[in-house]
Amino acid sequence: MTATHEQVKSSLLALRALADAIRDLEQVPSGHLYAAVMSHMSLATYESFISTLIKSDLVRRENSHLLVWIGPPKETGT
Repeated sequence: MTATHEQVKSSLLALRALADAIRDLEQVPSGHLYAAVMSHMSLATYESFISTLIKSDLVRRENSHLLVWIGPPKETGT
């Protein structure tokens, strides 16, 4: 089955929201973050998104399941 434009757009927005949350917090336990979003996505989707962020060198997962932002800092408006 091919994803629709709206499904792709929705997935990208959710991925961006996770990335923004981790970046803003700088680090967060993965379980705590999933608890905050579990009513919006399945565990499989969450893990897929986190894996994408890790493979993109934006996030590091430590042995304790702590997610640490390693990507570029948040842009600040001047």
